[in-house]
Amino acid sequence: MKYRTGIGYDVHQLRDGLPFYLGGVKVEHTKGAVGHSDADVLIHAVCDALLGAANLGDIGKHFPDTDVKYKGIDSKILLKETYELVKKKGYVIENIDTVLCLQKPKVAPYLPLMKTTLSNVLGIDEDDISIKATTTEHLGFEGREEGVSALANVLIKTE
Repeated sequence: MKYRTGIGYDVHQLRDGLPFYLGGVKVEHTKGAVGHSDADVLIHAVCDALLGAANLGDIGKHFPDTDVKYKGIDSKILLKETYELVKKKGYVIENIDTVLCLQKPKVAPYLPLMKTTLSNVLGIDEDDISIKATTTEHLGFEGREEGVSALANVLIKTE
């Protein structure tokens, strides 16, 4: 059996009046993330981690923001397609560990639904997905509520 790890990082600007999607879940907030797709920073970080672990490049290579077919796309579709690429190389997910960085809103009430959503999209056990959230204590762009970031680490293995 062969194991590989991958890391992913994504950032999106926040702007008033836009919808806010995290982990495939719509989060109630006065601001939302700016992006070509639905700007789900958590899913984008997971996609990059999976692609990196399988040595398949990054999310921009597979789903470029210059392609109109991805304009406004649900990031859950991108995640599903990403995992199909990883499986074609003979790998399955062992586990995913993530962290969201944002000052507001508090996302703890949404975390269980995010895990369920990702589990359903990927077809893996919820226990193999960890989603944490932290503030930056009002420091940096996250702390000033100008943006949101996410980090993801994945472990994949051969089937």
